[in-house]
Amino acid sequence: MEEITLERFNSVMDSLERGELRVAEKKNGKWKVNVWVKEVILAGFRLGKLVQMGEFVDKDTFPVRKFSVEDNVRIVPGGSAVRRGAYMASGTIIMPPSYVNVGAYVDSGTMVDSHVTIGSCAQIGKNVHVSASAQIGGVLEPAGAMPTIIEDGAFVGGNCGIYEGTIVQEGAVIASGVIITSSTVIFDATTGEFVKRNADGRVVVPHNAVVVSGSKPISRGKGKDSSVQLYCPVIVKFRDAKTASSILLEDLLR
Repeated sequence: MEEITLERFNSVMDSLERGELRVAEKKNGKWKVNVWVKEVILAGFRLGKLVQMGEFVDKDTFPVRKFSVEDNVRIVPGGSAVRRGAYMASGTIIMPPSYVNVGAYVDSGTMVDSHVTIGSCAQIGKNVHVSASAQIGGVLEPAGAMPTIIEDGAFVGGNCGIYEGTIVQEGAVIASGVIITSSTVIFDATTGEFVKRNADGRVVVPHNAVVVSGSKPISRGKGKDSSVQLYCPVIVKFRDAKTASSILLEDLLR
């Protein structure tokens, strides 16, 4: 790979912030990682030096972004920050305090609610609501690893954690308190089967699925007869008019 200069790094960061480049893109129905973009981001840590940033100390290559009225990004006062190299589309809203890390992409009409973290390189679609205290995990290394993805129109409830390259497909509803990682098994109560991973081995929450916290019994070993349950998110239904109307109330509160 060609040497990454500071000039090259700054050019790529500017393109990410304008939304001209993305860490990951959906092409022909499948998400693909732009590995070289992540490699440039990682190079920024080597190229930077520690500097004082007000009360904080960080690499000078990753300052906090500043916005103007012309950006049409609503950042409510109270301690939120968007790091260098993150994209916030026109019409997005950030409630305080929240944090959006480098390489993240947050599309138009999306609400980032209070105490939310959007991790490095996470891809958030249009008209998504990430509710209070939810965590969207970052995936920066290795460079080829798929970031966490929340597609258009999805709803992520309060205190949720979506981590390690999980893909939440368009229109899905994740109820409050649900945790999904790369090792999570999701049960579909509408079919009686566990949700299969995609061709890349990723955990995928299906289009319009409504997911709540659940459990499943231990099926082997000494715990089998102990009545102990293991955590297991459950798809209880797929989105309908009633679900849509309840989520619409959240939109009206904006």
